[in-house]
Amino acid sequence: MAVPKRKQSKMKKRLRKAANRYEGVQATFCTNCSAPVAPHRVCPNCGQYKGRQVLTVEA
Repeated sequence: MAVPKRKQSKMKKRLRKAANRYEGVQATFCTNCSAPVAPHRVCPNCGQYKGRQVLTVEA
């Protein structure tokens, strides 16, 4: 039967368990048009970021 040679540190144990708690990136919504947008990205629907017009989007 395999037996660990040294005690596993609290940090190593917590890092291993943290991978199971990850739920992915949460979707956010554009403040201008309410379209779903990835966080910290320009809205592909209206072209705004943080309330400023960044891209010109053709309709």
